[in-house]
Amino acid sequence: MTEISDHDAYIAAAPERFRPLLAALRAQLAHTLPDAEEVIEYRMPGFRIGPSIVAGYAAFSKQCGLYLSSGAIAAHADEIAAAGLKATKTGITFPPKNPIPDDLVERLALASRKDLGL
Repeated sequence: MTEISDHDAYIAAAPERFRPLLAALRAQLAHTLPDAEEVIEYRMPGFRIGPSIVAGYAAFSKQCGLYLSSGAIAAHADEIAAAGLKATKTGITFPPKNPIPDDLVERLALASRKDLGL
């Protein structure tokens, strides 16, 4: 696989059906975390403040994922479940037909930032 160097390249290399979703997620995170640096870490696009990745996202073969601090996921577990989304300790996966609502993305990103002490 070709090494991905930035968010634009990552989105362009993702399956076509995920590209609009990834672009929207990137825009929402950039808006919510305006002082964060866009980086590629662990072969995924992320938003870093200081030494910490506050939020990251990825596309897989059948779904996308949003990755945050474990405290942010735990603090919003009920909202995540109510939206019909699957969560792990540090991530939420979702299909294109059921994306994470923008307002929940914002709350999660801000909670992740707070959880990381940034």
